[in-house]
Amino acid sequence: MSRIGKREIDLPNGVSVEVAADAVTVTGPKGKLSTATHPKVNYAVDGNKVMVTRVDDTRIARAQHGLRRTLLANLVEGVTKGFSKTLEVIGVGYKVSASTDTVSLAVGFSHPVEFKLPTGIEAQTDGNKLTLSGIDKELLGETAARIRRVRPPEPFKGKGIKYENEVIRRKAGKSGGKK
Repeated sequence: MSRIGKREIDLPNGVSVEVAADAVTVTGPKGKLSTATHPKVNYAVDGNKVMVTRVDDTRIARAQHGLRRTLLANLVEGVTKGFSKTLEVIGVGYKVSASTDTVSLAVGFSHPVEFKLPTGIEAQTDGNKLTLSGIDKELLGETAARIRRVRPPEPFKGKGIKYENEVIRRKAGKSGGKK
């Protein structure tokens, strides 16, 4: 039995879960999110708790059990608290600025790179730190990864765009290998 899948999800006050044939919809104070269901997984809403169970013990059902429970838990956390990710822009002359729906990155190219934010994602800057926030964890992670792909951190000087808690493995340069 999946250790994650058998844990029930507690619903905070103001959060409701609706189970349909093809999707589970979670509504809360910050918004409304939904995720697809799987035919091998059942959802049971009981007051302020949601239990995810599987239909049988096939390999697919076991694989989907923990996944669907985690996706539902992420929706519940998103509509109550929300999620955020912080990126750091490191390099001489590298700058980042954010407007309502666009992030402008000056990261060593001949022109600033304009990145259009998807709906539901907000950006704030503090110096060379860019903080993305939103209620959809999957969309937030994908947006942060796309911004990072503009100029990934390089291993010699560490210049580029990296996640706040990411550790860049550094390499010795040309003269580092000689003795």
